[in-house]
Amino acid sequence: MSKISPLAFIDPEAKIGENCTIGPFCFIDKGVEIGDNNELMNSVTLLKGTTLGSGNILFPGAVIGAIPQDMKFKGEDSVVVIGDNNKIRENVTIHRGTASKGITKVGNNNLIMENAHIAHDCEFGNGIIMGNSTKLAGEVIVDDNAIISATVLVHQFCRIGGYTMVQGGTRTSMDVPPFVIAAREPVAYCGINLVGLRRRNFSNDLIGDIHNAYRIIYNSNLRIPEALQQIRETITVGPEIQYIIDFVGDSRRGIIR
Repeated sequence: MSKISPLAFIDPEAKIGENCTIGPFCFIDKGVEIGDNNELMNSVTLLKGTTLGSGNILFPGAVIGAIPQDMKFKGEDSVVVIGDNNKIRENVTIHRGTASKGITKVGNNNLIMENAHIAHDCEFGNGIIMGNSTKLAGEVIVDDNAIISATVLVHQFCRIGGYTMVQGGTRTSMDVPPFVIAAREPVAYCGINLVGLRRRNFSNDLIGDIHNAYRIIYNSNLRIPEALQQIRETITVGPEIQYIIDFVGDSRRGIIR
């Protein structure tokens, strides 16, 4: 049985799962769906189009499902879908999609820190740490297990690769490939995320292959297609190396340099 404060507003057409806690001054809009075992602290707002999975904790002031800050938005139906076991801290905002994709997606087991913003149509994976006051513009993709530090600004349509470390205060209008550190002003490749990869139990051989792949990309003076071909010819192409090849080869905005 859920524990709901009498000071919370819940629309009769909202659906609330089992064993949820909903604190005072929360606002749960029409059509919102909340799974089991969620905790909404005081003053959380879930607006129309929001679906919340199970086991999430939302801290005071979080607003999920507001209409996008996009001049092209014309009131079309769209949604934001949050997965399971996320910690969404104070004053986080996550906006629903637009006609472009129709959905903003947040996966599982993420920590989204205070005052962060995930804009319309973003695809936010699993196991991600997103720092205080970091902002993602529309249609940004963040792959699994990335770490994005505080006050990072990410331009629309960018992609942040998995297992990356983006240093605090960084601004990027280009894609950040997987397994690397991105830092400086202007943003630049600063080596592979060695500490992060070791913490994730990547083998020394695999770390060496990743390092060699990025030496070819960044230090060989080859154009991207030729660099990727050299990687295929000189490095054993397992899943992680193929991920690098696909990410860099498919980059829409170009990768950081």
